[in-house]
Amino acid sequence: MSARITESGMYGHLWGTPAVRAVFCESGRLQGWLEVLAALARAQALEGLVPAAAADQITERASVDLLDLDLVAAETRASGHSTLGLIRALRQVLDDDVHPYVYVGATVQDLTDTWTSLALRAVLREVRRDLRRLEELLLELAELHRDTLGPGRTHGQPGAPVTFGLKAASWADEVRRHLDRLHEGAPRWLVGQLGGGVGTLAALGPAGPAVRQRLCAELGLADPGISWLTARDRIAEVGAVLTMVTGTLARLGGEVYELQRPEIGELRETPRPGVVGSITMPHKVNPERSEHLDTLARLTRAQAAVLLEGMVGGHERDGRSWKAEWVALPEVCLLTATATSLAVELVEGLEVDTEAMRRNLGDATGSEQVLAVLTTRLGKHQAQDTLQQALSTGRSLTAVVADLLTPQEIAALHPAAGSAGEMVDHVVLRARKARADEPEQWP
Repeated sequence: MSARITESGMYGHLWGTPAVRAVFCESGRLQGWLEVLAALARAQALEGLVPAAAADQITERASVDLLDLDLVAAETRASGHSTLGLIRALRQVLDDDVHPYVYVGATVQDLTDTWTSLALRAVLREVRRDLRRLEELLLELAELHRDTLGPGRTHGQPGAPVTFGLKAASWADEVRRHLDRLHEGAPRWLVGQLGGGVGTLAALGPAGPAVRQRLCAELGLADPGISWLTARDRIAEVGAVLTMVTGTLARLGGEVYELQRPEIGELRETPRPGVVGSITMPHKVNPERSEHLDTLARLTRAQAAVLLEGMVGGHERDGRSWKAEWVALPEVCLLTATATSLAVELVEGLEVDTEAMRRNLGDATGSEQVLAVLTTRLGKHQAQDTLQQALSTGRSLTAVVADLLTPQEIAALHPAAGSAGEMVDHVVLRARKARADEPEQWP
């Protein structure tokens, strides 16, 4: 039984998705390592370093279902080596004459780093799929509410009018930049690793670079061209990008969290059937999804900091860097995948109260437009002083405007939301073109 609440049978769903858990769970990780071992044997066979029949048998029997996992665990603890237990268990299911050809010329990091790239590929596909769905939902909201007026807020206070479409377009545009980052980063992140003890490939002789190239090709990864045993910038970068994704989703969630407060009431989450907001205050409907997006982002930021620490490694190999990644990177992936899935669910059920937005506009939210008109007559600073003095008496903006502006100047106060609609149109057009040009499946 796990002592970590993130692995709890009751609460684990809050911290990970089934698909990403399957990648990083014990059996998923071991199976991934076995697939790398099999690919290594095939690559070596193609270069004449391993008999083809041995490579075929290793590939055929490299299945976690065939291994004695108790033996793997016992041998790992007894040997103090990260993968020796797995190697010994695999050799048990192979013919004796195949034993010498398992794990030839490789080291722990060759196995685990290459698998990490495979794991990242699976995770990033999940994240990208959800981000594309989220972008589509936000673009639809932006178009639907292109001209829906509501109060803009700065420093937590009502300011000039905006449209809800502008908010949604801002979220969508940020999501699009993350999709671009995933596309741009994939060639850097999804690479294999084969270096041997100190990264020189010495144990494989002259065929070393060719074996590495074939290994990467077998697994659908890019060939890095050089060992990256202590160059951990790839892992740090992907962790940072995923952390930025959760930051964006926390910004979106924070806005929904604030605007669904009953005294504002502009947005509402659709509650899940059967969900109880409070067992002591039955009237409450808590903002479960939007609140949790912030929680996930906080945890992701903390784990991503560990990945950045890994960039400072010593000499040609340093376990302090990559072993810390074994803990931190799965957490970043699990949390991010949960956040993207949750954000989709939140926006799919988002209720927009346009009447509340209009009601909350209030009287003072047009002051920016009034100031702009007065400035043409009085100059910026005198106009600001005049308007602030008039409003400081407690009079409404409507009354002040009637005294300070001519009917023609009052007519010039519109449109209230400036160029918001034009910006929404631009974001939607740009995003739809990007979506049409990019492949559905990635990478």
